[in-house]
Amino acid sequence: MKITIKLLLFLFLVMCFSCEEQGLIIKCPDCLQDEPVNTELEIKLENSSYYHDALIQIWEGNLEDSILLSSNSIRAYSSTFKQGVTINKKYTVTVTYHYLNDTYIAVDSAIPRVKYNKDQCDEPCYFVYDKVLDLRLKYTK
Repeated sequence: MKITIKLLLFLFLVMCFSCEEQGLIIKCPDCLQDEPVNTELEIKLENSSYYHDALIQIWEGNLEDSILLSSNSIRAYSSTFKQGVTINKKYTVTVTYHYLNDTYIAVDSAIPRVKYNKDQCDEPCYFVYDKVLDLRLKYTK
């Protein structure tokens, strides 16, 4: 009995900490019938009246590659920003927030990928994962 419990616990931990980036649950309404070539990065922003305009810069590849894809200045009252991108490429996003005399820069990266799913939804479909970037501020002075 102890061996069975240990084995089940081990399998549970392996599933929780595996390298699978998308997880086990697929949102069927987000599934597509045809394999996509492009998708939208969803960038979560700080939604606060304390911050003025925010500068969003989207870089292709790593930040040090210096390949600027787009630069947008938006009001910091927005909670999300979306940008169309190509699948299977790495994107690094920086958001610069200004508060009084301080500047805060948040950085995150993602590689949007497609997974084919034939079992979890009513019909087989394609699911895009790793396309959400959280650039909300965790800590400030």
